[in-house]
Amino acid sequence: MTLHHQSVIPDTLIDEFMTCTRLQYNGRLNISSVKGQKWSFYYRLGRIVWATGGIHPFRRWRRNIVKYCKDLDFSQMVLRSQDMTVEHWDYLSLERLYKEGKVGREEVNDVVDSTIAEILFDVAQQIHFGNVECHIFGISESVQRNEETILDAPMSFSRTDASLRNIGESWHSWVETNLGNFSPDSAPVLRQPQQLQQRVSATAYSNFTKLINGQNSLRDLAVRMKQDVLSVAYSLLPHILRGTVELVEVPDLSLPIEEYTNVSSICSIPRKNDYQLPLIACIDDSPQVCHMLEKIIKGNGMNFIGISDPIKSLPTLIQKKPDLIFLDLIMPVANGYEICTQLRRVTCFNNTPIVILTGSDGLFDRVRAKVVGSTDFMNKPINAEKVIATINRYLHKYSSSIETADKIYSMKSCYI
Repeated sequence: MTLHHQSVIPDTLIDEFMTCTRLQYNGRLNISSVKGQKWSFYYRLGRIVWATGGIHPFRRWRRNIVKYCKDLDFSQMVLRSQDMTVEHWDYLSLERLYKEGKVGREEVNDVVDSTIAEILFDVAQQIHFGNVECHIFGISESVQRNEETILDAPMSFSRTDASLRNIGESWHSWVETNLGNFSPDSAPVLRQPQQLQQRVSATAYSNFTKLINGQNSLRDLAVRMKQDVLSVAYSLLPHILRGTVELVEVPDLSLPIEEYTNVSSICSIPRKNDYQLPLIACIDDSPQVCHMLEKIIKGNGMNFIGISDPIKSLPTLIQKKPDLIFLDLIMPVANGYEICTQLRRVTCFNNTPIVILTGSDGLFDRVRAKVVGSTDFMNKPINAEKVIATINRYLHKYSSSIETADKIYSMKSCYI
């Protein structure tokens, strides 16, 4: 019996997916879970052209490139830092590979379809656990349409109804094999090697010890073993139930990103004496955004502090007292509005410039940001020119006591 997609994803969310199709929507459909997970589906002319989000974006990117783009040497690839400041960095990297002729149209289609399928599966599983609220506008903010055309020239189109139908079948198979409570993003680790050694052949045991080490997720293992993830997970299930193997959470990978050795002349800012260096802070749950800002700011003779956990931001900022704060708008648990409001209640931050970072340029966001006390608004993707211009604008008080930068640097790296 085939499980229809309506029984996997609630009708409210199905209706929203299909409404985007019916309206030939151009933009992004955002979905979030009560535990802070976020996913985005990008639409062009009513069809899904890309998807991002989840807990393992870098693992997923690496896995799909390795699986479908077999002629590429992934070990030689470095991601462009300017791409990493936007949510769909993975799409931009794939697009660059295609434009440079390093991957073909068929490979692109495979990567796109696999990425969308994985993310739809993850959404379905979180709904199974009761972690996704699926009320639409006015009732909950867990599902939102962001009407901005991000992907003007998509490389692949996916039929929404077909994608939902396929994910229904995949989820049904996962549940039917008693894997419903296990995430394909969890990693198996060997807990009782002696018992396992008694039950399997020497060759099988050797393979177990090499692969079942808590470092590879079930999805990663499937690619390495050239099998589908359902087969890999089901083969491990008896060992999991005996306690010989345990599934554990595993962090995302850290992929190489191009380094700023400093920025170009248009981004230069006068350097101060060490004791007068301004301190710039960034609160953003994206390590890539913090990393890029750090390179720009330190490369121009200033100090920097990056904070990825918004909950810990206030005590850290009170201790460090930065001269300017870049603050991400959309973060789990506490968003930029809430943190800005808290900062303005602290006397020492009454006049500190607070610049909101966001991928959206909506009037409502700008008005609300002003209401909670932000100084300015900066759109992603971030670039060095905008960052330095903003710092110059609000830290002009330092200009009389600093020296002109003596060198001009340019970005250099090998990137895709």
